[in-house]
Amino acid sequence: MATNSTSVKAAAGIARAGHKAYSRKWSFLVVFVLVLFISTSAAAALDILPDSQPKKVATEEPKALAATPVLAATEPELPTKIEIPTIGLAQDVSNPTSTDVQLLDNALLTGPVRYPTSSKLGVSGNVIIFGHSSYLPIVHNQAFKAFDGIQKLKKGDRIEVTGDSHVFVYAVDTVEKENTAEDAIPLNVEGSTLTLATCDSFGEKSDRFVVTATLVETDAL
Repeated sequence: MATNSTSVKAAAGIARAGHKAYSRKWSFLVVFVLVLFISTSAAAALDILPDSQPKKVATEEPKALAATPVLAATEPELPTKIEIPTIGLAQDVSNPTSTDVQLLDNALLTGPVRYPTSSKLGVSGNVIIFGHSSYLPIVHNQAFKAFDGIQKLKKGDRIEVTGDSHVFVYAVDTVEKENTAEDAIPLNVEGSTLTLATCDSFGEKSDRFVVTATLVETDAL
């Protein structure tokens, strides 16, 4: 009898333990499902869930920004006006066709003069423009002051030369004091260059200021 009683108690204990384990399993599953649901809802609200399908990677190359073309003249042009904002210079330019010294000197009496055999605007070469300068307090003919102040120009200063249908913009490279007896201005150079020079006369040997500049921009009128 004692043995049977002990066996019954043992069986009852095993049954109770099994029932507790079974109850705990379902409690664990309920808690797990609840935690999973809450976590998934929070992730969806924060938009951090992985996409069901991978996003497509762009295969097209990004479009490059179109560069603004520099407008070039279709034909060489003669200079008609020169302006230098930094020194307040604005002068009309004449274009004699003869290299006769007397004719060129007469042209200088009206303002700056392009040397006839120098380059034209819009093509490679050296556009050479001469002009008088004077620092006398009283000058009756203002053409004698046409190029006053060009010796004050600095590297990078802007010079605008107007042609028949375009404005040619140059940036100053050098400013020098030269002697006409020793320093010649070259007619043939690489690229598009502008040279400004002060002079007393095309026929006299004297010191003068010479400014060289490089073409940086061409705009249609």
